[in-house]
Amino acid sequence: MCLGIPGQIIEITDAENHLAKVDVSGVRRIISVRLLEKEMPEPGGWVLVHVGFAMANIDEEEARLTLEAMEKLGEAYRDEIAAFNSSALL
Repeated sequence: MCLGIPGQIIEITDAENHLAKVDVSGVRRIISVRLLEKEMPEPGGWVLVHVGFAMANIDEEEARLTLEAMEKLGEAYRDEIAAFNSSALL
């Protein structure tokens, strides 16, 4: 199963190449924010992350509700976090 997971932008690591460090349930990774270049996220903002790309900006409430719902998925959610933890964009 592939899920879009809420992540909080920690920092823009390379603005020219549209890269940012994101925290997804305690796992930090560099992701691409190129798809959001017209509404570039800022540190502290929330995005929906899928396969190493920020797909959409979301607000904190939507992130919280989505994370709560995903945690109820149990093993599928844990598998997705494990996959995110073992991946890297660069």
